[in-house]
Amino acid sequence: MANYSRRETLGLLAGATALGACATGRPDGSAQAVQGAGDSVSLDALARQKGLRFGTAINARQLRDPRYAEIVKAECGGLVAENEHKIYVIKPEPDAWNFAPADAIVDFAKSNDLAMRGHTLIWHHPRWLPQWLNETEFGSASEAEGFLQDYIGRVAGRYSPFLYSWDVVNETIDDETGEMRETSLSRAMGPEVIDACFRIAKEHAPNATLAYNDYMSWETTSTAHRRGVLRLLERLVGNGVPIDALGIQSHSNYEMPDEFTPQKQREWRAFVDEVVGMGLDIYLTEFDVNDTRLRPDTAYRDELIASYTKDYLDMMLSYEETKDVLAWGMVDKDSWLQTFLPREDGVEKRPTPYSSDYQPKAMREAIAQAFRDAPTRTPLRS
Repeated sequence: MANYSRRETLGLLAGATALGACATGRPDGSAQAVQGAGDSVSLDALARQKGLRFGTAINARQLRDPRYAEIVKAECGGLVAENEHKIYVIKPEPDAWNFAPADAIVDFAKSNDLAMRGHTLIWHHPRWLPQWLNETEFGSASEAEGFLQDYIGRVAGRYSPFLYSWDVVNETIDDETGEMRETSLSRAMGPEVIDACFRIAKEHAPNATLAYNDYMSWETTSTAHRRGVLRLLERLVGNGVPIDALGIQSHSNYEMPDEFTPQKQREWRAFVDEVVGMGLDIYLTEFDVNDTRLRPDTAYRDELIASYTKDYLDMMLSYEETKDVLAWGMVDKDSWLQTFLPREDGVEKRPTPYSSDYQPKAMREAIAQAFRDAPTRTPLRS
């Protein structure tokens, strides 16, 4: 497939939202009709042609939205639970286990022949740990490790071997200091708590690929964050920890898509070069595009977001180590960005491939074209 110039790409993208109902291909060659999905095969089918997988986050509530579910089934080959696999849902109290929301999503994935990643076994951030765990004072490192053995073992083991990958640890690096965040677990175990999480996950989900996941990005405010993540990865790899990949969330929250300058692209590429140089794969785990400070004109925002999407994915897919692309939601109205860093003018954000009326946007075609232009790689295992 020929590579398109930026101008040619924008021309292709401009017509994306005018397309009508069509059949979109599934990885198994079957087809499903989706209103407004365009005259191309599904995003996952395009990704599979290059050894990639495309999927999305989904939450339990969206399972009851038939229009959302239809888009997911038609476009995606994989899912990740938005919050349902996090510890504050699964174990909200010391003696409580709540697997029902996660089980519902896993059942949906199984019944629709969709693969699934797990997110996340341990969110190593006090803000997102249940308060009872923040208040726990472990008497020793072995006591804290015993808790991890029980929790990770029960969660990872419950969904093994169905879940093909896990974000074992999420967001342990402070974005301002570049240092590891402190939790009740690290107070007892030190930095080796992260090593233990990976080793326990490997024991109970031996066939899953294991990733460290974080939101460092190309933004200027992320400089210290990137350095801290590299230090963490270097230590884990050096210690022989069973880590397979870095999950790059791929949110761009604080700088707008037109701020992805050549200088920032060079700095970002240098970071990714360091990661793949350690022998790690790359998963784009939570892709969306924030438009908080863009002017409200819909056509302008859609064109700029699509252009950025193509530029960013072209860069990231140029690495054959990139194996997985997951959108953090498929429909604008359900995006977490509607309430995170909200627009001062109150205009609805447009951060995902489909509009709030379930119609494909130029961003959807940008993703499709990036897959068409991507080099082929060894596939991510199912």
